[in-house]
Amino acid sequence: MNFKIIHIDETDSTNRWLRDRDVSSVASVDVTKEEQSLCVIADYQTAGKGCGTNSWESERGKNLTFSLLIHPQDIPANRQFHITEVVSVALCQTLESYIYNKVEVKWPNDIYVGDRKICGMLIENRLQGSVIKDSIIGIGLNVNQREFMSDAPNPVSLWQLLGHEVDRDELLQRFLSCLKEVSLGENTGFSYRKRLFRRGETAVYATGTDRFKAELVDVEPDGHLVLVDERGQRRTFAFKEVQFII
Repeated sequence: MNFKIIHIDETDSTNRWLRDRDVSSVASVDVTKEEQSLCVIADYQTAGKGCGTNSWESERGKNLTFSLLIHPQDIPANRQFHITEVVSVALCQTLESYIYNKVEVKWPNDIYVGDRKICGMLIENRLQGSVIKDSIIGIGLNVNQREFMSDAPNPVSLWQLLGHEVDRDELLQRFLSCLKEVSLGENTGFSYRKRLFRRGETAVYATGTDRFKAELVDVEPDGHLVLVDERGQRRTFAFKEVQFII
């Protein structure tokens, strides 16, 4: 998995930048046969998005805000969550090479250090028949931002953890290398589950106005979260059906 990197100064959303263009024509510009994928990185996003209605705060030129276009091979539509697993594990491994703090995945695809969010992503898959044709993966990674001014409850950056700036280009290259290695591995699902935020712990969750305590025990291959509540009842949730109370 080799990437052609396209750098742009500003856009509303790098995911939308890729989605709104003819991907085949974009990919044909100076892309060799070995460069099967694209990475579009922006110094600033005016409308960076997370999942659902979430927005992403990022100071100009301080963080990594980018999107990847990849072409998965033979991944069936009902295994789309495998892409989330691969990217999440690659992000964790990359960050673990910079910090000693424990890096975890808050289901389904937020990257946490302790109880604070350092990275989020938005994955959009396009299907062709029963398999995935291509995926656009938007990533926002807090790197050198020192203060966060939005009402996001728990952001953290590498600068806040390390006390010094990190070279963003080097960080991106390290992530892309990790992504290539993880995508070729066979135990990605195990690595993802091993890094789950709150796995094996009893904590508070919410569905609508109902709050309950439960232990996080697993994530199913299709991405459903599995909790066991205080009555011993096994409960499964799709994305956005349950909220972590932090």
